[in-house]
Amino acid sequence: MSEEDLDIDVDDLERRMEGAIASLRTEFASLRTGRASASMLEPVMVDAYGSMTPINQVGTVNVPEPRMVTVNVWDKSLVGKVEKAIRESGLGINPQLNGTIIMLPIPELNEERRRELTKVAAQYAENARVSIRNVRRDGMDQIKKAKAAGMSEDDQKLWEGEVQELTDRLIKSVDQSLETKQAEIMQV
Repeated sequence: MSEEDLDIDVDDLERRMEGAIASLRTEFASLRTGRASASMLEPVMVDAYGSMTPINQVGTVNVPEPRMVTVNVWDKSLVGKVEKAIRESGLGINPQLNGTIIMLPIPELNEERRRELTKVAAQYAENARVSIRNVRRDGMDQIKKAKAAGMSEDDQKLWEGEVQELTDRLIKSVDQSLETKQAEIMQV
C-alpha cells in the first residue's frame, strides 16, 4: 500500500463539518426574532407540480416593511398550497391572502414564544453537533483502516489528534452561534 493510501483527507472532513455549520446557519436564519426576513421562508417547501419545491421557486418573497413578509405567487393554482405550506412550517405565522399575494404579518414575540424559539435553536445546534460528530467518526474509521493497512502508531495518534482538534473547533463554533442566536431571540 502506498504512502498516499495511508493519508487521511482532513480537508474533506473539514468541508463536510463546515457543511453542517452552513446548514445550521440556514436553519437559524429561518427562526424569526420579531423582525421580518425573507430568509425565514427558505426552509419552507411547497408541493408544486408533483414535487417538493422551495417557496422562492414558486413566487417572489419580499419584505415591504419591518413586520411584514409577502409572497407573490406566480401560478394562481398554487396559492392554496403555498399558504398551507407556510401554515404547516412551524413558523407560527398566520398567512393572509390577497389575490395571488400572501401577506405574513410578523407578530411581536411574547416571552413564551421566545423561550420556545430558543429551544428550537438549541435543537438545531444539537443536530449540527451530531452531524459533526458523525463526520469525526468517519475520519476515525479511516484512520483505523489506515492503521490496519500499515500506518504507524505515531501517525495514527497524530491524525486522531488532528481530527479531534478539528471537531472541537467546529463544535465550539456551533456553540458560539447558538449563544448569539439565543441572545438575539431573547432581545426585546
